[in-house]
Amino acid sequence: MATMGNWLTPLLSTFVITAIFMPSLIKYFRSRHEGQMIREEGPSWHEKKSGTPTMGGILFIVAIVLSDLAFGGAKGMLNPTLLILLFVLITYGLLGMWDDSIKLFRRQNEGLKAWQKMLGQIVAAVIFSVVYIHEGFPMAIKIPFGGDLRLGYWYILFIVFWLVGFSNAVNLTDGLDGLVAGLGTISFAAYGVIAAVQKQPEVAVFCFSVVGGLLAFFIFNHKPAKIFMGDMGSLALGGALAAVSVLVHHEFSLLIIGIIYVCETASVIIQVGSFKLTGKRVFKMTPIHHHFEMSGWSEWKIDIVFWLIALVASAISVMTIV
Repeated sequence: MATMGNWLTPLLSTFVITAIFMPSLIKYFRSRHEGQMIREEGPSWHEKKSGTPTMGGILFIVAIVLSDLAFGGAKGMLNPTLLILLFVLITYGLLGMWDDSIKLFRRQNEGLKAWQKMLGQIVAAVIFSVVYIHEGFPMAIKIPFGGDLRLGYWYILFIVFWLVGFSNAVNLTDGLDGLVAGLGTISFAAYGVIAAVQKQPEVAVFCFSVVGGLLAFFIFNHKPAKIFMGDMGSLALGGALAAVSVLVHHEFSLLIIGIIYVCETASVIIQVGSFKLTGKRVFKMTPIHHHFEMSGWSEWKIDIVFWLIALVASAISVMTIV
C-alpha cells in the first residue's frame, strides 16, 4: 500500500507536466485561432473572453493518465479500480472534446446535440457499473449516519444518474475564470483523504493526481484566463468525481463536498421551472454565478466565496466520514 509520501509523486508529476506544456498548448491554439465562442445570452462583459483558447482540459487529462499508469504500474496498483477511473475520465473527456471541436470548427457556441452527449455519458456509466459489479463493490447506497440501502441491480440506475448528473453539474459550473479549477482541487483533495483513510490507495492516487493537474492548470486559468478547460475538462472532472464518490461508498457525501455544483444546477432547474410555470424568473441569470455577477460581484469575489463554501463543506464532510 502506498504511503502519503508516495501519493505526492503522481500529484507532483501531473503538476509538472501540465505546468511545463500548457504555455505551448496555449500558443498552438492561438496560432490556429481556436478560441471559445461566448454565448450571446451570457453577461455582455464576457464577450471580451471570446477567442480565448479552450480545450485546456486535454493536457491535464493526459498528464493524469500518464502519471497514474506509470505510478500504478510501478507500485502494483494498475488494477480495475484505477483503470475504470481513468476510463471514465477519458471517455467523458472525449465527449467534451467532440463537443468543443464542433463549436470551434463551426464557430458557434452549440456543440453536440443533447441526446448525443447524454447517450455517450450513459454508455460510459454502464461500462463503469459492469466493472464495479465485477470487482465486488457493494450494490447499495450508503445512508449518512445509517446503514446501507441495498438496491441490487437497481444500483446501476443510480450510478448512471450520478455520473451523468454530476458531469453536467460541473459543466454548468464552469462559467467563470478559475472557478472549477479551484472547486475541483478542493473536491478531489477531500476524496483523496477519504480514500487514503479507507485504505483505497488506487482511488487516493487518482484523486491526488487530479489535484496536481488542476493546481497547475489554475496558473493559466485564473482571471484573466489564458485558456479554458472546455467541456472536455469539466465533463471529465464531473464524471470522475461522481465515480470516486461511488467507489469510496459515500455517494451522498458528494452533495456536501460538491455543494456548489448542486446549487449551480438547482438554480438552473428553479429558473426554468419558474419561467415555464409563472413566466417569471427567480434569478437575474443562471447558473447562479451569473446572478451574482449581475448583482455587481466581481469574478474574483464569486470565486473566493464559492471556494470557501466548498472548503468548509468538504472539511465537515471529511471529518464526519473519517
